[in-house]
Amino acid sequence: MTHDTLTIRIESPDEFFDDVETDLRQLDRGNGPEAKRTLSLPDEAALSRVLNTKNVELLRTIATESPASVRELSRLVDRDVKNVSTAVNELESLGLLDLEPDGRAKRPTVWYDGIDVELRLHSDETDDGSAGAVS
Repeated sequence: MTHDTLTIRIESPDEFFDDVETDLRQLDRGNGPEAKRTLSLPDEAALSRVLNTKNVELLRTIATESPASVRELSRLVDRDVKNVSTAVNELESLGLLDLEPDGRAKRPTVWYDGIDVELRLHSDETDDGSAGAVS
């Protein structure tokens, strides 16, 4: 069985763009960048919003039950359709799920079977060798 994992990491916009520049330099040298399935978030608050208990329940239910529509998903989790629809649209905008047209409905799907979270507990060291401040 193939395991596809989404990595969610907290990184500043500068760190994100540094990673993009590294990938572009590799492309310029004729090397393809390492395949990454990563969602970058700016801070812990964003991580908390994305992976709150209700959203994780939605993602797990989509992965295990394969609901045919957002309405069916809302029945499976016993929540209001409007609230589930709002959450599903936010998760789709972040790339955490896909909404596939299926007749008049849209079927929520996930392409991964696990999520890894990268969370640094300290910042990189500064030029003088001392630990930098965490903001």
